[in-house]
Amino acid sequence: MGIYLSTPKTEKFSEDGENDKLRFGLSSMQGWRASMEDAHAAFPDLDNSTSFFGVYDGHGGKVVAKFCAKYLHQQVLKQEAYSAGDLGTSVQKSFFRMDEMMRGQRGWRELAVLGDKINKFTGMIEGLIWSPRGEANDQIDDWAFEEGPHSDFSGPTSGSTACVAIIRNNQLVVANAGDSRCVISRKGQAYNLSRDHKPELEVEKERILKAGGFIHAGRVNGSLNLARAIGDMEFKQNKYLPAEKQIVTASPDINTVELCDDDDFMVLACDGIWDCMSSQQLVDFIHEQLNSVSRPLILVLCSIYCHHCNIWSGHCSWQTPYLWVLDLPDDHQGK
Repeated sequence: MGIYLSTPKTEKFSEDGENDKLRFGLSSMQGWRASMEDAHAAFPDLDNSTSFFGVYDGHGGKVVAKFCAKYLHQQVLKQEAYSAGDLGTSVQKSFFRMDEMMRGQRGWRELAVLGDKINKFTGMIEGLIWSPRGEANDQIDDWAFEEGPHSDFSGPTSGSTACVAIIRNNQLVVANAGDSRCVISRKGQAYNLSRDHKPELEVEKERILKAGGFIHAGRVNGSLNLARAIGDMEFKQNKYLPAEKQIVTASPDINTVELCDDDDFMVLACDGIWDCMSSQQLVDFIHEQLNSVSRPLILVLCSIYCHHCNIWSGHCSWQTPYLWVLDLPDDHQGK
């Protein structure tokens, strides 16, 4: 079966949590694929007023997804725009920052550790041997470029989607690059808060062709079925173009929404889920479970859906449904 297993791996990783404003649940399952390449980040208390959730669907390997899960939310916090209250700009810059950080000696070492190519101890020793450039600069770089045997490393050929939701008070900011998706249920109606970045979309096709790429069989340069992603540096080699105009770009679409009492819950999930079910079908399924199961936990909902999705479609890939629920009636909260 190539990269597929003869039988799916149905063991699930699950997590849930809450604060005084929201509760969330996560469940992931490898399914039919030979390896698990998804990652996630859940920080209900990124700071005193902000929550951060993200799903990262890797392709060609797990390292870029794991890198984003480890560092993207940190970079959001460090942006000047974040301190100024501009969440959209802060997360947009952080997407591009991931590509910048994965280049060079330090980027190579971090990716090698995350990909289990070298252990953390060896990585620490290497970090002591090879020193950062520009230490005399007045401006401190929290990710200084290091001299070393991999200083010319241009970044990983593997990549990852990124779909991030940031909640501050009643404001929801969604940032997306790739075909993972964010959906909100409002009075039972599904509303997509992100767009799947497929090469056939006119705006994506125009950029790809202008940058010197081509589309064959729905894939960029005949290989990648995404028009936007973090990583995938082989598609970002044109030195005369800015990052947002490369064949494949990490530039996210930003969508800002004011939350209201009509909002039921929000879902973040990779394409393995959407290959099995439409946005409305998923919303209907979740509502059905909430209404029929006594005192349900969000964690249970995620696991139930993950199980059903794997049965319904033999070609589902990695599956990381990520479910955040807000302002449910008390009889649905399980409290």
